[in-house]
Amino acid sequence: MECVVRLSSLNIFNIKNVRKGQIVMPDAFRKQLSYKNAEVLGIYGQNGSGKTAVIDVMYYLQKILIGDTLGEEISDYIDINGNSAEITVDFNIFAEPVIYEASYRIILQKTEKRTEIIRETLSCAINEGESRTSKTIFIDYQRSDRENIFTPKKHLEEVTKGSTENKTDLIVARKIAEKSNCSYIFGESSREVFCRSYTNNFRHYSAVIKALFKFALIDLFVIRNTHSGVISASFLLPVAFKIEQDKIKMKGDFAVPLTGPVVLKEERINLLHTIVEQINIVLFTIIPGMKIDIYNYGTQLTDSGERGCRVELISIRENMPPIPIRMESEGIIKIISILNVLIQAFGNPSICLAIDELDAGIFEYMLGELLDIFNKSAKGQLIFTSHNLRALEMLDKDSIMFSTANPDRRYIRMKNIKASNNLRDTYLRGITLGGHDEVIYEETDSLKIARAFRKAGRAIRNE
Repeated sequence: MECVVRLSSLNIFNIKNVRKGQIVMPDAFRKQLSYKNAEVLGIYGQNGSGKTAVIDVMYYLQKILIGDTLGEEISDYIDINGNSAEITVDFNIFAEPVIYEASYRIILQKTEKRTEIIRETLSCAINEGESRTSKTIFIDYQRSDRENIFTPKKHLEEVTKGSTENKTDLIVARKIAEKSNCSYIFGESSREVFCRSYTNNFRHYSAVIKALFKFALIDLFVIRNTHSGVISASFLLPVAFKIEQDKIKMKGDFAVPLTGPVVLKEERINLLHTIVEQINIVLFTIIPGMKIDIYNYGTQLTDSGERGCRVELISIRENMPPIPIRMESEGIIKIISILNVLIQAFGNPSICLAIDELDAGIFEYMLGELLDIFNKSAKGQLIFTSHNLRALEMLDKDSIMFSTANPDRRYIRMKNIKASNNLRDTYLRGITLGGHDEVIYEETDSLKIARAFRKAGRAIRNE
């Protein structure tokens, strides 16, 4: 079988308003080493308490793991009171009969010109049969260490022993990674060396690097606020998708304009048809009687002079004429935009889907039903942030974490919650009465708020 990669935990230091925070997936929290079940993790908390930071970190982690260059905007995410940030992420990699417990750590530091990767470590414990090795670092890259390509030397020798070509390639790859400001371990040039065939002990570590790269490239989906923002602006419908059929493997966002028809080449239209077919299998059950289709206005040349067709996504309901998809509600368009990857995560244990503000525009009862079905029947992982508390009534306590008012301990699980407790009621009671390890809501004074509004109103009227 193909290996299955599961996110286990995420540690964040000095990213946005999170000085220190840890997210732990339900299986890891229960100390279960398995991929046979769905894992759902909802992150709840007041505005500005670090929920979106988790999704942003996963977005940049994905870019790092596929060897992309870090853009200048990453500097804006580092805490303004410091000049460095750190991310540590744990994975379980199921490559039967071996299970790898891998940890990847990256340190970012601001310089005068940009934010650079100054250190990366990759460590691993190997479970094989009844035995488990201790978790040890097998690649430690430090930008400031000019004497070593990477340490420990033992594992460098496993890669370079008997191959001067490998050593030369690693030296060149290091220079390329530092110049382009990408990961040394996962940058294209060095990854090609690390993923060559090895018969010594490094074969295990090579498998880990291959698996994490493939996971980030193919199986990790991160849907940020910008995704919902273009929908809210009635500008674009970015349909997140993954297609694996007829020897075609594709992943990404298919951008469908909401301002009117668009001219597409034939292969793009065929891809859109495939995405629409998959979405329709589930859509009519979520929005009873509804499906989407592609309306073809006829042949037209593209801007580059190639032959294409002018098409538009339309909504079809029983006993109603078709209408352009842009005329549907924001909530329906949001569901359509994420439905293909939800389907993928439902059936694939290696898919990890992270969505910021999942509840935006979605009716709360439907949100609860979708989460309940996913939690009980799916195979993949779903991480989401939300303000709608319906999920607290549908998911068990292990599947919910709360952001706190303490930047040094941003995320917690509630303790001493019995199966009979209503987590929503417990959370609301905790906001007003406290009683948790950390303050989960920075108290607001309704009288002061009302007084401030009155004062602002008088100022506007020049009273």
